[in-house]
Amino acid sequence: MTRHKVLVVDDSAFMRKIITDLITEDPAFEVIDTARNGEEAVRKVRELAPAVVTMDVEMPLMDGLKALEIIMREHPVPVVMLSSLTDAGTRETIAALELGAVDFVQKPSGSISLDLHKVKRQLLDKLKAAVRARVARTPSLASSANASTRPPDANQPAKGWPSRRPPAGPIVKVAAIGTSTGGPRALQTVLSALPADFPAPILVVQHMPPVFTKSLADRLNSLCAIRVREAENGEVPAPGTAYIAPGGRHMMLHKTATGDYVIRLTDDPAVNGHRPSVDVLFDSLVPFTELTRVAVIMTGMGADGARGLRRLKDSGALTIAESEETCVVYGMPRAAVDMQAARLVANLHDIPGQMAALFN
Repeated sequence: MTRHKVLVVDDSAFMRKIITDLITEDPAFEVIDTARNGEEAVRKVRELAPAVVTMDVEMPLMDGLKALEIIMREHPVPVVMLSSLTDAGTRETIAALELGAVDFVQKPSGSISLDLHKVKRQLLDKLKAAVRARVARTPSLASSANASTRPPDANQPAKGWPSRRPPAGPIVKVAAIGTSTGGPRALQTVLSALPADFPAPILVVQHMPPVFTKSLADRLNSLCAIRVREAENGEVPAPGTAYIAPGGRHMMLHKTATGDYVIRLTDDPAVNGHRPSVDVLFDSLVPFTELTRVAVIMTGMGADGARGLRRLKDSGALTIAESEETCVVYGMPRAAVDMQAARLVANLHDIPGQMAALFN
């Protein structure tokens, strides 16, 4: 059996040893080397060509974000970030995903996690997905006029909040997007291409833990013309706004007794191993045939959302699956295509135009 070569990057010798031991317990992997900082990581990626890299963020000399930017620009390789659950840590994780990291694993107890074994299965699963992921050479985002590799200043107003008021009255159109591994970057591509006056609310399920979805929403809001926010239970969805399901909660569209459409969040059990689940969101839209509906399934592992997309298609909605050519992981869209759930299969950059065409 071919063993996938792993480079472990962390400034703590203790953490490098723990991560190495966890990874090498799986015969699918071989840790070929470790690095203490971003400079070493960049050099060893060039020299050793690992199949996958685990990358910490906070390191001396060169941090994980700068190293990731250089790696993705010069020698693309799948990278799984190790993230701490702090405000800065969550924002930096979102920035890393934007730069091209395939996924992340949350350290259970800060930068030095004595209990990292608690996420061993998650780490190994994400490494196995990462070695199959499609990664591409990317230009530096640091010099981009539209994005920064650093998280935005929370005290600065976001660029994505236009001064206009959303149209009054109940919604007559709705869009829904489901995605997982590779999703944050795909969402940025799609949502940033939509105009501020996009005539429908957009309900989004991104497989991601609590807290991180808020950072994702804030980051996207700073980059998009439409508004992007983490959804709240009971709020009325408005056109020109994307609502991201909070990590750990299912999101549905609900129609009240008075005929109003509202967002409902629940703590019901996981579906397809996920909460939030794309199938739960898509299924909630099936009865609302009076609405013009478009549903999109994008990059991600597994099959969450495929059955819901098929039910939406059968109920008359326009359903779109991202093509294999642009997916980071062609799992969820493949399941939808195999189930004949997608009316259209489109490259990522064509999806915003397909969505807009339906609503014109």
